[in-house]
Amino acid sequence: MDFATTAHPPSADHALPPLRWPTPPYIGYGSAEPASQPLDCDIEGSNGQTRNCRLVALDLEQRLAHIQVPPSRTVMPLRFDMFRRLTLTQPLAPVEVSDSQPPDSTFEALLRHRPRLPYRLTLADGTTRTGVTIGHVESDAGVFLFEPLDDDDRVRRVFVPRSAYRELHISEAIGRVLVDQQALTSEQVERAAREQQAMRQRKLGDYLVIKEVVKPEQLLMALEEQQRMPLVRIGEALTALGFISEAQLQEALEKQKTERSLPLGELLVQSGQLTREQLRVALARKMGYPVVDLAQFPVDADALRRVPLATARKLRIVPLLWRAGTLIIAAEDPSRRATIDELEFQLQCKVVPTLSSTPLEPRAITEVYARYGLDAGAPPLTEATTAEASTEQLLESLELGAEDDSDTQAPVEQSDNSLVRLINTIIIEAHQQGASDIHIETYPGKRKVRIRLRKDGRLRPYMELPHTYRAALVARLKIMCELDISERRKPQDGKIDFSKFAPQHRLELRVATIPTHGGAEDVVLRLLSSARPLAVAELGLSPENHDQLLAAVNRPHGMVLCVGPTGSGKTTTLHALLQHLNTPDRKIWTAEDPIEIAHPDLRQIQVNPRIDWTFSKALRALLRADPDVIMVGEIRDAETAQMAIEASLTGHLVLSTLHTNSAPETVVRLLDMGMDPFNFADSLVGVLAQRLVRRLCPHCVQRTPAEPAFVDELLADYLHLFPQDLRPSADEVRAQWHARFAEGGGALMRAHAPGCASCDQSGYKGRIGIHELLVVNAALRRLIQTKAPSEALAYSAMATGHFRTLRQDGILKVLQGLTTIDEIRASTAA
Repeated sequence: MDFATTAHPPSADHALPPLRWPTPPYIGYGSAEPASQPLDCDIEGSNGQTRNCRLVALDLEQRLAHIQVPPSRTVMPLRFDMFRRLTLTQPLAPVEVSDSQPPDSTFEALLRHRPRLPYRLTLADGTTRTGVTIGHVESDAGVFLFEPLDDDDRVRRVFVPRSAYRELHISEAIGRVLVDQQALTSEQVERAAREQQAMRQRKLGDYLVIKEVVKPEQLLMALEEQQRMPLVRIGEALTALGFISEAQLQEALEKQKTERSLPLGELLVQSGQLTREQLRVALARKMGYPVVDLAQFPVDADALRRVPLATARKLRIVPLLWRAGTLIIAAEDPSRRATIDELEFQLQCKVVPTLSSTPLEPRAITEVYARYGLDAGAPPLTEATTAEASTEQLLESLELGAEDDSDTQAPVEQSDNSLVRLINTIIIEAHQQGASDIHIETYPGKRKVRIRLRKDGRLRPYMELPHTYRAALVARLKIMCELDISERRKPQDGKIDFSKFAPQHRLELRVATIPTHGGAEDVVLRLLSSARPLAVAELGLSPENHDQLLAAVNRPHGMVLCVGPTGSGKTTTLHALLQHLNTPDRKIWTAEDPIEIAHPDLRQIQVNPRIDWTFSKALRALLRADPDVIMVGEIRDAETAQMAIEASLTGHLVLSTLHTNSAPETVVRLLDMGMDPFNFADSLVGVLAQRLVRRLCPHCVQRTPAEPAFVDELLADYLHLFPQDLRPSADEVRAQWHARFAEGGGALMRAHAPGCASCDQSGYKGRIGIHELLVVNAALRRLIQTKAPSEALAYSAMATGHFRTLRQDGILKVLQGLTTIDEIRASTAA
């Protein structure tokens, strides 16, 4: 297996995730700690050959293993589909039972309980592998197995990627397991089996976990039972119980693709297709989560002290037990992985969730803490356990401090802990709410600081802060992006690597400070999350534009431009095209400012005008690096434009962006910059202009037959954009619309959304693109050579029958029920 020919070293500025390898799902093995050094491993390639390597990082989200092949110290990313099996050389031993443990015979028995189960793995090529494992951990990325090596239960840690196997089967029935554990007698299991015969819709495991837990030993036993149950997804559980249909499940899964922050169960509850009680039953019966009665359960005060009250209320959890480095909690939805991940990072320990028997409202959580006098907030044990309070609680404390309006009220310092936590929380919540920008607006005098978030292209009020926080807030943000805090008369710009302040959040923010009237300063932060590139099919292109655009970028050379105002999705579109072009036989370079979408298979360059490392100079350097495809983040000057044209004429495909209003105007703009019309005409392949408009909320959208007057209004707006002699008849267009968009009964539909909790009662959630694609043909090329005006270019493009303006493409999306005509008119020119 020759890794050197199949992987490339990561860029120097690409931060690798910490190396974490899960432990067997039993208390006796403790929690997984991040490795400080690379780990020796054996990798079995897809060809069956095994090679010794060193594992530096395992990125389950990106499906990459970052390895070193001795004697080289170069770190190379290895895709999961390039190997069958990854085995750590160093065995893992269980933790020793120390004398310091509490005298709890049940707990000690569980600590020593490490059952071995046979497994059968059906590989992708149809062959099978069998063995024995002490528990397993399975995810969408693959399965971790723990094969015992000796009688002391030391295990060999093995990872098999999802692409390498079809099916995993772990033997042994749950009833037998519970008898072996002495949790139940044989007679109890037989009695449960007889009841199961009378209730065939339930499985034996379902029956055994319904009873609510009121004692710690019951809880520990129930958690061991759950580890034995087969892995069931929440969707499968809900359909098996008959709570939802298969069609409803598939519809919810499609919605979840755009609502990734919401678990599937919560999504179904919010849409009204499932009650919260039904979700709780499914989590308990089918997924095996123990149900804890918080009113009777003796909560461990040590567990409460480890989680601040503000964190518990924010995450809607209650700590129950602290045992040997493991925290057991009760949650409303224990399947919500984001909650577990956040707690594990903050507390640096293993977190095991259970299901609360009652809804965890803030008041109920506070009452649990109040039993032990911890309702005022427990002090954190270490710096790592300090969690961000919710903005509501932070604001409450700030408002209390701001009640005194006297002139002697002292301003807040930028190092104040509550301010630091507040800024971190604002950024985290803005990211979680899908905001693209944070606007911080300060005023002279005692007027409060106003903070607004731009979501779906519109600014929305977020919070107000006391005026005493004005200077400290701006100073703290300047420190975070290493700007000059003493300079308040000139604008400054910089970046914040937010992972330095909250390592679990891999965010970058572009920051601009602007001096305003009265000595105040505004700050605008743009969130540049490390998003994944979309597929071209997800861009919302019409079928005709989709096919024409792919034909343009599949050409071996030429220049394709994506144009529009700031924030119109140009970078997203270009990266989707690069994702389509990214094949093993192509070398793709990008020069960007900033790098908003990180792609492991592209060679991405961050330009820096401060050191004179500009787009034009980067492009000149890339021409010497044997590229096939070059993406230039933006054409800002004539020199960059000229270099892009020269690159496209010398056998390279060049993609770039420009700030213009329409596709025909782009051609005129570049000619006005001094481009040679003949060279430019030969190099240009196509121009895609686009805008982003707000999308109707999929949770509350309603579709009704469109009134004839509404259809006539759309028709008149659509036809008005054609030149008089090229305008089709109204009946012809109406017939085309009916053929494409009419639903039952042959009626065109009109969509509207009244608003719901999911969209903050606005009726809109998310955005979609509208597009205008100009593909250069022989007639257009001649017009470009003669420097024809944009009107002549648009006329020639429409004469082909394929060109549609932004307004026309938007009207078609209105007919599809994706947005409203008001949104289209607000974003396009008539």
